[in-house]
Amino acid sequence: MRQISDIIRHLRTDFSAFELNESDVEKNPLRQFAKWMEQALEAEVNEPNAMTLATVNKKKQPDARIVLLRDVDKTGFTFFTNYQSRKGTQMADNKQACLNFFWPELQRQVRILGTIEKLSAKASDAYFKTRPRESQLGAWASDQSRELNDRHALVERLELLEKKFEGKAVARPPHWGGYRLKPHHIEFWQGRPSRLHDRIIYERSRNSGKWRIFRLFP
Repeated sequence: MRQISDIIRHLRTDFSAFELNESDVEKNPLRQFAKWMEQALEAEVNEPNAMTLATVNKKKQPDARIVLLRDVDKTGFTFFTNYQSRKGTQMADNKQACLNFFWPELQRQVRILGTIEKLSAKASDAYFKTRPRESQLGAWASDQSRELNDRHALVERLELLEKKFEGKAVARPPHWGGYRLKPHHIEFWQGRPSRLHDRIIYERSRNSGKWRIFRLFP
């Protein structure tokens, strides 16, 4: 452990690839996000749609995990999961959540605070139909976040489901579907030299719905 600590302590990255100025950003943060996402795709960032989803449990403890962004539009950021999973039950209890994207190849982060809402069954059905069949069966097989005695039991369950749905389309399980995070606060972070990073904030007014743009100290 001591050797690892010594290595970690001396890890350094020189953030000098880009800069971020108020005059360069879009007036709407969703358009700014789309712009950065396009650049992440062009730079071949590994899984640029991977994002940390942070929720809060009943003990008011933060809980975070990586999920995949599946859509973004003017209403917010969409992802899919098991409603009965740990994150699903937490979002049912507390609809405030946070997303965080990190694109090290571009020395960028995007941090998004907002309110969670469930997608309609129709929207969840439409996306489920586009998933690989193996993933569709996996959604039925997994009691996500519940204790599993051994992996063999999961494999057996999957094999039974393969037989059940043989030659048939796999319908969406009722415990699986989509969520949308509707943002009210978005931060675009650009790494800069000497840890004097650029931090541009978009904050939505509760009254007018308009976005205020301002800069934070790094």
